[in-house]
Amino acid sequence: MAADKMDYKKAREEMVRLQIEARGITDRRILDAMCKIPREKFVEEKFYTSAYADYPLPISDGQTISQPYIVALMTQCLNLKGNEKVLEIGTGSGYQAAILAELTRKVYSVERFETLVERAKKVIEELGYKNVNIFVGDGTVGLKDFSPYDRIIVTAAAPEVPSTLVEQLQENGILVAPVGSLYSQDLKVVEKKSGKLYTRSEGGCVFVPLIGKYGWKSNEF
Repeated sequence: MAADKMDYKKAREEMVRLQIEARGITDRRILDAMCKIPREKFVEEKFYTSAYADYPLPISDGQTISQPYIVALMTQCLNLKGNEKVLEIGTGSGYQAAILAELTRKVYSVERFETLVERAKKVIEELGYKNVNIFVGDGTVGLKDFSPYDRIIVTAAAPEVPSTLVEQLQENGILVAPVGSLYSQDLKVVEKKSGKLYTRSEGGCVFVPLIGKYGWKSNEF
């Protein structure tokens, strides 16, 4: 179907019903946010008709916009109530940041590619979100100036959870990150309680690598 003939509202509703709700995502606020936000705005024009498909899509600079279900799962793992300050590592297209903007008080996001930052800022501004701040930088060092954070979400694969991010996580905070090798990871949920970390896995996943001082080095692959 041609992009100008596609019913994006219907595509969003079907995506949420068939790909997300059917797989066990139960947070109504997340389902509503994903029904509302026009995912096609975050992909290149040639991929408009695939914006609601059940797989990741390429964006510029060798990065991807994650599969819708993975976005929903990671967001549900954050257990957002609505008043949190969230740090996102890896802005990418800006879609995850927009979802977070619907669900919580303040979102800070870090991306190493300036081209992605500028595009994400533009789309998020066009959609009217005022609670998202995006910065160019090394996401593995976090964003200390605005720490601590109630929640941290890492949308690229790390060999291990960077200690810098754990340090910037508030007591009783939750961090979600894909951790493992360059080719396969486990989605880890880390909770900080009484200064101790409690970790569980939410299953396998595959993300682009988290590159930086406390992640993968660009010469490792």
